[in-house]
Amino acid sequence: MNIIQLTKTKKIYDFCEPYIIAEIGANHNGDMLLAKKMIKAAVECGADAVKFQSWDTKSIVSQEEYDNNTKYNDSPKKHFGSLYEMVEKYYLRPEQHFELKQYCDELNVEFASSPFSKKEVDLLDEVGVPFHKIASMDLNNIELLTYVASKQKPVLLSTGMSTLAEIENAVKIIENQGNTQIVLLHCISIYPPKYEDINLNNIDMLRKAFGYPVGFSDHTIGTSIPLASIALGSCIIEKHFTLDKDLPGWDHMISAGPKELEVICKESKNIHQSLGSYRRIVSEDEEEKKKKFRRSLVTTRPLKKGHKLTIDDLTSKRPGTGISPSEMNFVIGKVINKDIEQDKLINWDNLDSI
Repeated sequence: MNIIQLTKTKKIYDFCEPYIIAEIGANHNGDMLLAKKMIKAAVECGADAVKFQSWDTKSIVSQEEYDNNTKYNDSPKKHFGSLYEMVEKYYLRPEQHFELKQYCDELNVEFASSPFSKKEVDLLDEVGVPFHKIASMDLNNIELLTYVASKQKPVLLSTGMSTLAEIENAVKIIENQGNTQIVLLHCISIYPPKYEDINLNNIDMLRKAFGYPVGFSDHTIGTSIPLASIALGSCIIEKHFTLDKDLPGWDHMISAGPKELEVICKESKNIHQSLGSYRRIVSEDEEEKKKKFRRSLVTTRPLKKGHKLTIDDLTSKRPGTGISPSEMNFVIGKVINKDIEQDKLINWDNLDSI
């Protein structure tokens, strides 16, 4: 079993109790008060970590792309202004990273973020993130992958939009830096994806293909799909989070609200516990249940001492505290050593050998 020490207190491995990341991303909309409200709400829901995105106006979008999006239309939701204006408003300033990290420390929740350039990797290292998350868009970004891997921290690698060969190449780039602290995240980079495109069985496929723990970075609506992934051994659930799905911004509409995140956090633990063991185990509670719900051999008529039992003398009824019906063949032909009334249980000490 490949075990990754993700944080000081949390080890990650396949089929472990899932580590729940509330992906705030840019849903704070550049408002630190809103960001802190989201952190607090995520903690109250039971999240293990909150994750942001670390970029600025120069690290993620080219001038040509800005020029082509003077009016932003890449979403069914209404947005203000141009793409540049949105990026300018929504990106986290360096000092805000430290502010939010301190607030997370006060609430005893992990602060994490996705870097999109080398300078942001350095910033997050200075802030003190326990791991680095590579977004799906950067799985083929050799420069960024190499630099992140060189920091020798665990790497969460989202696999959206990627072929198996591209995933293999990204894993090798990280490993070539001597870093084998890798968690793959199955991901479909559509917001939201069609159910037939989600392919949760990829979780098992990626695990077998690469030998690293596999989680799920989720962009579906609701709670059923991330919870289903836990039954397949998903060790991390990353779910976009908002306080209001109607807020302007890129991801609010497909994000979980507090009630949904609370369900994911609570039920993920229940599902993990319920998976249990491959061994067939009858619990103590079920053993007690047998006494009431199983049947025992009872007499079909009054029987006298010295009677030799036949199959017509016996049937089976509750409770299950006597001789099991499965042992009928061992009872037939035995002689009873006392009178037994009709519809009474027969016990082994009532029987003599012939």
